Amino acid sequence: MLPPSGDQYAISAGGYHAVVTESGGALRSLTHDGRALVDGFGEDEMSSGGRGQLLVPWPNRIRDGRYSFGGHDLQLPLTEPKRHHASHGLARWVAWSLEEHTASSVTLRYRLMAQSGYPWTLDLHVVHDLSADGLTVTQSATNLAATPAPYASGAHPYLTVGDGPVDDWELALPAATRSVTDDALIPVGREPVGGTAHDFRTPRRLGDLELNTAFTDLERDGRGEATVVLRDPATGRGVALWADAGVRWFQLYTADDVPATARRSMAVEPMTANADAFRSGDDLLTLEPGGDVSVTWGIRAVDEES
Repeated sequence: MLPPSGDQYAISAGGYHAVVTESGGALRSLTHDGRALVDGFGEDEMSSGGRGQLLVPWPNRIRDGRYSFGGHDLQLPLTEPKRHHASHGLARWVAWSLEEHTASSVTLRYRLMAQSGYPWTLDLHVVHDLSADGLTVTQSATNLAATPAPYASGAHPYLTVGDGPVDDWELALPAATRSVTDDALIPVGREPVGGTAHDFRTPRRLGDLELNTAFTDLERDGRGEATVVLRDPATGRGVALWADAGVRWFQLYTADDVPATARRSMAVEPMTANADAFRSGDDLLTLEPGGDVSVTWGIRAVDEES
């Protein structure tokens, strides 16, 4: 019998072990020396809350699923009926095809065909690669259509450093600005984090702060990478998610609105654009015919001395 998430692709290297699924090209599990780094889902389960899924050709939400591009008014299916939005793209539940599977990496592809609400055809690729430095994920897209296409990408891993709740964990987030949203979680402005409860540029305890918030103006290292770190001070164990310069936003989510998993872990979502970018244009990419784009992000274990 086939698991709900389809074929399972296990990879290992340097003490890391991961499983990627056919459904959605999702990261179902990731461990280091037996310690879970992501709060994923079981082989006998579907992904819930977007766990591990790839978010293309947009992450987050589009208000009412409506937008205009290239002189055309377009309507997407509403996949978040409660808030009346189109949520997290068009590739979360499709079957991604295997291109290559080695002991330490797996490459999947999916051709997103032109359809109602998104009349462009894209070739999508994702590589999950493990090494002694952890997991590296590269997401790529090529526009096969004859006209320019709007595009953004993201991913939805939930990071964990123990059993939770997240309240006592320390968060380091190198972001100077956060997105301010309305009751429907659609951006209405930006706010500097300085002097607010959302400033984690110096690592500190999360406490009871509820997050379903996008952050930008990211501080980067010499390689152009921005890194979010969660750590449990009681054990010294931590996990880091890093992203290259193509990732302009991190969405952090403590799942307080999902009683079964509230504050058990924290989603740290690397995104190339903010929510509702198809309407606002906020960091939205335009892929010209034949054009392509790739972004890279990754997850690694960190300890007290890191």
